[in-house]
Amino acid sequence: MFKQRQEIRFSSVILYALILNAGAAFMWPLVTVYMHNYLHKSLTMAGMTILAMSVFMMIGNYLGGYLFDRWSPYKTAIISVLMSTSGIVLLIFFHGWPMFSILLLFVGLGDGACMTLTNSYAAGIRSRTTRTIFNVLYIGQNLGIVIGTLMVGFLLSYGITVVFIVAAIFYATLVVITLIDFNVVVERRAPGKQIQCGAPRETNVGTMILAICGVVLGLYLSYALWESVISVHMTSLHIPFEKYSLLWTLNGLMIVFGQPFVNRIGGRFKMSTQTYVGAVIFALSFVGLIFARQYYAFVLVMVVTTIGEMIGFPGIPAWIDSLSSPQERGKFQGMYNLFMSLGRALGPLLGGVFLDFAPYGVLFSFAAGIIIFFLVILMIMNQRRKIMLRQLSKESTSNIE
Repeated sequence: MFKQRQEIRFSSVILYALILNAGAAFMWPLVTVYMHNYLHKSLTMAGMTILAMSVFMMIGNYLGGYLFDRWSPYKTAIISVLMSTSGIVLLIFFHGWPMFSILLLFVGLGDGACMTLTNSYAAGIRSRTTRTIFNVLYIGQNLGIVIGTLMVGFLLSYGITVVFIVAAIFYATLVVITLIDFNVVVERRAPGKQIQCGAPRETNVGTMILAICGVVLGLYLSYALWESVISVHMTSLHIPFEKYSLLWTLNGLMIVFGQPFVNRIGGRFKMSTQTYVGAVIFALSFVGLIFARQYYAFVLVMVVTTIGEMIGFPGIPAWIDSLSSPQERGKFQGMYNLFMSLGRALGPLLGGVFLDFAPYGVLFSFAAGIIIFFLVILMIMNQRRKIMLRQLSKESTSNIE
């Protein structure tokens, strides 16, 4: 067993997030293409496989947070990454039907737990502010996605076995990082933050975080449309698939190079304001998709989408952590990741259902509308919370006097 550290290294968390997302990015774009073109299964079956993988990822999100709070974070991290790695290694040898789909469930379960654990460990770093941690973490995650999606497109031409071998190398690296760097002291109570007699005490934190997660659900449900139906929409407009892929390269490069600049500006505002502005811009981008017919229009919409993403997305886990107690850090980060996975699972499914009965414009209007709907609920909840805290503060002051 490796020596226990007092705090996990910031660089280790960022590297872990980058490699985890690069490895996971191998799988998501691969499933539909491989099942349809190589295993000759229907798109419906491919969609059901992605949905099942997403459900197992949500279970992993919850279990990762629950075990982080109530068991050993280090042992949980080891078990989770070994589960994902074992699934990928077995896929090298068993990638026919139905073993391909079965093994993806184990990968999804392990990845879901690993993603929650990444956020939970990151939130415990005391050498930097929470906002800084999650902003840089977001850059690392997206850089990993860019690397993974670019590599899988290149490697698939050499055969599916090569793809899984390279993915297994990524996950094996995660095992090494976990063993060496994740054995740290995890605080269950925040030092120097004991509640003073008569100090205001917030009681509706869970409800407030649930409202934030509602916005997360709307954002990632809509985001999943970019990963699924928009590629079909663009090809139906006679835009080559290669140009659709370039949009994701643009997205990743904008985040990697633009996020540090956005972070400097965002640091001057409240986390709630940053989330509101980013979510509104992201929602408006789907209004732009209603009218997009030429490739340049999709490029412009992707730029607006990415700006909204850069402003709104990174601050959400930091906001949740600022509301959480150390004893419930894993629980609430798990809830965040669970709703993120749920949105990614429901997006392609709802997209397919909508397009069976309505045109693309209706679907994109729904995507914008559901984000605004959850955002309004969050704004109302946050305003009520502020009023309640002011009242509690006045009561505690009068009690002290």
